[in-house]
Amino acid sequence: MTTIKSYVCSVRFSIIVVFCVMVLGTIGYFAFANTHNESTADGAQSDHSTHDEHSSQHIDGDHDDHANFSATIAIPQIVLWEQDEEIKILRDYLRIPTPHPDIDYKPCVNFLQVLASNLNFSMQISYPADEQNPIVLMTWPGSQPELPTIVLNSHMDVVPVYEEFWTHPPFAAEMDNKGNIYARGAQDMKSVGMQYLAAIRALHRDGVQQLKRTIHVLFVPDEELGGRRGMAAFVKTDQFNSLNVGLLLDEGGPVESGPLGVLVGERTIWQIEFTFHGHSGHGSRLFNNTAGEKLNYVLNKFMEFRKEEMKKLNELRYPYGNVTTINLTKVKGGVENNVIPPEMSATFDIRISINVDLDEFEQMLRRWCDEAGGNITMNFAERGIKEEVTSIDSVYWQAFKNATNEIGIEVEPTIRIGASDSRFIRRLGIAALGFSPMPNTIPKLHEHNEYINAGTYLKGIDAYKKIIVNLGNLGNV
Repeated sequence: MTTIKSYVCSVRFSIIVVFCVMVLGTIGYFAFANTHNESTADGAQSDHSTHDEHSSQHIDGDHDDHANFSATIAIPQIVLWEQDEEIKILRDYLRIPTPHPDIDYKPCVNFLQVLASNLNFSMQISYPADEQNPIVLMTWPGSQPELPTIVLNSHMDVVPVYEEFWTHPPFAAEMDNKGNIYARGAQDMKSVGMQYLAAIRALHRDGVQQLKRTIHVLFVPDEELGGRRGMAAFVKTDQFNSLNVGLLLDEGGPVESGPLGVLVGERTIWQIEFTFHGHSGHGSRLFNNTAGEKLNYVLNKFMEFRKEEMKKLNELRYPYGNVTTINLTKVKGGVENNVIPPEMSATFDIRISINVDLDEFEQMLRRWCDEAGGNITMNFAERGIKEEVTSIDSVYWQAFKNATNEIGIEVEPTIRIGASDSRFIRRLGIAALGFSPMPNTIPKLHEHNEYINAGTYLKGIDAYKKIIVNLGNLGNV
């Protein structure tokens, strides 16, 4: 009996061992498969090893121990991102709705006050335009406050949403199984504002308590409507003058492939309403010099010009900065179907190449009006001046470029397609660079399903750490 009992016990023990081996093997297989799938899910996550470490560091503050632990049990990357403190802060900020029109900035300002307090930064709130549009300024004092300062700028407002076209609620900041966080402002540009502060927190954890230059972190309103009640008003104040700004960092844009563009300038914006006055009468008659004839002539001239610019862009491969874009955006006129209207109007959005002489361009438009028969008025809704371009020979560009080189990010200077608050800074002769560290990202600015990948976001924090240090430690220049 003893022998039989021993044999039975031995068999049971063997079965248990085999079972355990099978379970551990299965766990190992799925852990490997999950890790492999996460690392190859899409282009946005093809190279996130740095951020696996970054995420681990944020969870328990002990990078090495957590990395070893993660390697042992293969925690899914999505779980690490969900638990990452910086990802949580970003998602909380994106959940504050600030779309035009009629924005209430108070929840946004309150959120920023908490972040400033946690960093022991002073924070000033001012209202240079009106009480509905606050300017938020945080300050990280430098060891040499007499040096020109570095401003890290972002805007709090976002464009409207059409929620029925979104696959995720636009202000829920939901994350899918690839780590893509969907929200209005994810690319334009709430994410960048949070990356500034996340980079500074990371520097503090690394023991960097002060740089040579004072760093200001600026949050402005109204950028999406042209900035008149935000940056345009702020730069006219004594508060702005007292900042002694040497360089302002602002928004750039995502790219699907190739180098990231660093925006050093902008085209000139003209938005013009042409009002065509002409002979009115019954719709059964044929009159000369009708408003419709004049509109047709000028419109055709614009479309011919536009066709030539399209050729430059699509066939000759000119960069956008060297192309003038023209788009018809509004047409108005007429009351009754059988009445020739005495006036009609057409509005054009024009973004003028940095190489075009503005006086000559205006003379061309007025010549078209004369050729059409005259009695045409031009009303400028927006008449930008020749915009300044930040030199790539400056010490600020060199410090920025050295930082991106050191961390392996390929960048190139470029001219912005649209407009940003940087133009108000460059007009004062102050350097400004636009940069958003979003490689391998489909541009979704102002579109449905705007998103940023969690891994891309965390890598961007690492990029800003190096950039801020390089710029903040520049001496006298």
